[in-house]
Amino acid sequence: MVGAGSLQRTLQVVVNAAEPSSVFLQKHEFFVDMTCEGCSNAVTRVLHRLGGVQFDIDLPNKKVYIESEHNVDTLLETLKKTGKSASYLGEKTVQ
Repeated sequence: MVGAGSLQRTLQVVVNAAEPSSVFLQKHEFFVDMTCEGCSNAVTRVLHRLGGVQFDIDLPNKKVYIESEHNVDTLLETLKKTGKSASYLGEKTVQ
């Protein structure tokens, strides 16, 4: 009985140790027609409300890069809540 418990703990540690190297998040790139800091603040606000996202805003190039488990449609609809034109540009795999 003690041996089985030890085996279970060992397997759990191995699975957890392998997890970070095998997990890939999708980084999505969006165009958002932002013209000022107020626009980028609106993007920040709606993405914080959605939650479960990490993002970078490139205001000069009018791009938003989002890492999330949410699907693209949810992310795009969230960005459109800013009142700005938004479109999906593509994805990149990151580790």
